[in-house]
Amino acid sequence: MLHTVNKSSFERNSLKSCLNTIDDISVILLIEDGVISAAKNINSLMIADLAAQGRIYALQGDVEARGISSKLADNIKLVDYAGFVDLVVEHGTVVSWV
Repeated sequence: MLHTVNKSSFERNSLKSCLNTIDDISVILLIEDGVISAAKNINSLMIADLAAQGRIYALQGDVEARGISSKLADNIKLVDYAGFVDLVVEHGTVVSWV
């Protein structure tokens, strides 16, 4: 299952709720303001283990638009829109956390 998070953890607790709900094979794609959670020292403890497992993605255009490309936490995978589509196809079900 693919989970998308589009809100900053400063704005909502969507990421925390998502992390408390996902199973052992789900992946998370951070989009829009949700990519702020991919920056170093922001939620790093919450996402570090999943990122190390290759289960945290961030939409590259949104990362670049927010100027945090050089500040990404370790092991965050960047994807473009084609990569977003690939994740949807691969995981089948998408759950949006808003």
